[in-house]
Amino acid sequence: MKLYSLSILHKGATKANLLKAAYDLSSFSFFQRSSVQEFMTFTSALIVERSSQGSRASVKEQEYLCHVYVRNDNLSAVVIADTEYPQRVCFTLLEKVLEEFSRQVDSIDWPSGNPETINYKALDIHLSKYQNPREADAMTKVQAELDETKIILHNTMESLLERGEKLDDLVAKSEHLGNQSKAFYKTARKQNSCCEIM
Repeated sequence: MKLYSLSILHKGATKANLLKAAYDLSSFSFFQRSSVQEFMTFTSALIVERSSQGSRASVKEQEYLCHVYVRNDNLSAVVIADTEYPQRVCFTLLEKVLEEFSRQVDSIDWPSGNPETINYKALDIHLSKYQNPREADAMTKVQAELDETKIILHNTMESLLERGEKLDDLVAKSEHLGNQSKAFYKTARKQNSCCEIM
């Protein structure tokens, strides 16, 4: 069980604004880490942009599950985990992080803030602490709320995209990804496509 990234974003009218993020990329090779990090940032922003206000959802992308919570005030959080990590604990973490962040960072800074200007230092601590899901079991209040909340599971990233839209096109147009990451994506896509069963 592993958590790879934890991000806080503000859902704007047309795009999501990354406010703060923490990553644990130790399971990836050194040369892949920057591209993997850029893709996690890209995926987190895309999921927030496509999620409605006041919603919680889980999106499966290959061997990862991306859990998102977009509050009614547009403050959002995304955690990217492996498929074995308990979904309930992910949403407990998202709720806790958003609550804490909204108390420490003024809402006037959310639309225009960025990771360098936002002063919130606890994200790395939470990502590290929650690597062991049992650390979160004491949070029964949030669990009771989540039991009443419908959490949507999208089967694939493609189901989140609008009709006629392709992930390849979004990657090509993305401002979150550098040329090296785009090349990495194309190579990974080609390698994975050769092994599909017709």
